[in-house]
Amino acid sequence: MKDKAFYSKLFRLTLPISVQSLMLASVAAADTFMLGNVEQNMMSAVSLATQIQFIQNMFIFAAVGASSILGAQYWGKNDRRSVNDIFCFSLKVCGLISFVFFVMCVFFPNPLMTVFTNDTELNGIGCRYLRIAGWSYLLTGFIECYLTIMKISDKAKHSACISSVTVILNIVLNAIFIFGLLDFSPMGVQGAALATLISRIVEFLWAVLISLRKDFISPDIKSLFSVNKALAFDFVKCSLPLLGAGLFWGVGFTSYTAFMGHLGQAATASNSIASVVRDLVCCACNGIASAAGIIVGNELGAGNLDKGRYYGNKLAKISFVLGVLSTALMFALTPIVVHFIKLSEEAQGLLVGMMCIMAVYMIGRCINSVIINGIFAAGGDTLFDMYSLAVCMWGVAVPLAFLGTFVFHWNVLVIYACTCLDEVGKIPWVIHHFRRYRWVKDLTRN
Repeated sequence: MKDKAFYSKLFRLTLPISVQSLMLASVAAADTFMLGNVEQNMMSAVSLATQIQFIQNMFIFAAVGASSILGAQYWGKNDRRSVNDIFCFSLKVCGLISFVFFVMCVFFPNPLMTVFTNDTELNGIGCRYLRIAGWSYLLTGFIECYLTIMKISDKAKHSACISSVTVILNIVLNAIFIFGLLDFSPMGVQGAALATLISRIVEFLWAVLISLRKDFISPDIKSLFSVNKALAFDFVKCSLPLLGAGLFWGVGFTSYTAFMGHLGQAATASNSIASVVRDLVCCACNGIASAAGIIVGNELGAGNLDKGRYYGNKLAKISFVLGVLSTALMFALTPIVVHFIKLSEEAQGLLVGMMCIMAVYMIGRCINSVIINGIFAAGGDTLFDMYSLAVCMWGVAVPLAFLGTFVFHWNVLVIYACTCLDEVGKIPWVIHHFRRYRWVKDLTRN
């Protein structure tokens, strides 16, 4: 704890990013809790429907992840021109991704929902949600590009402010539209979707307007209609492994949700709650992982490789402490969540079991997030994540959960435990790769 400069920067980055992550997770929590108090099936259907945006985010995060990796290094090198070129290229890529998912959700929601559930009622509710919420997916990619460039350019508190205020707006509008407050008619799932759309529009306009201020990075018009080939090559080189890893992880997690959706309404409902709690508890972990990528990336891009390695070692130790604290928090939250959520007796029993399994899972989640998504990514070591997911998730966890669901018909909690094997199982492999220090690289060009 003697390195005051390191911890000051870590805290300055982690706090706003964690708050931003917490506020984003709070939207899902608000949707779940509010719809759960109206009807269990509404809550379950929206949980399934939002898995489509989850997949969209895998593509978007690959692009903004590459811009964050390269942008952090060029920012550490004090090369503002290259940061702007990276920003413009990511806007074009994310805009295309957002348009594809907008078309799918607004015009073809039924085939998408069929992937996640064979329940006709859940399918119909999910389609009503997607036809409205799909319009917000058109803006998602642009928003993430703007918020990412703020984080790497020492404006993390502004990105957190934008996200936090618009999330609060989303939650307030949720309550108004879902329950019919202020003389509005109760709208149920359509109300949740409309609240999401309005808050996304506000978030987009706010991000664009604030970027026009003097000290902020705003997209250069010439760069939007041209391509820096050297940086584009580096961008693609970073983003493809991130996309592969994101798809492995995203489709894998979506598969887990689909397995639960085929195990009945009680399993779907309890899994929805457990997922929301997991995302809330992971906020600090996500914040430190993002901060780690920026801190280590700044040093590597500036040519301070020894200092980048030193900071990486400190952050790896912090990830272990964070994992233990997150496990304890998950156990502490279990009785509180069970008490306040309105579920059937069967779903309540499943939720208790899932929360206990999730507590053990949190150790692996925290360690892997900080080291893989933060430290490894800072030096462009993005292939490891894809390899580890291919082996641990798709070679072990997904096949076991699939067989347990459709072939052997195991107990729901046994199947759920199978879905959590990958994070805990790959810890030794992650530590071994970390100690090889292949991630200590300067990715910038002169």
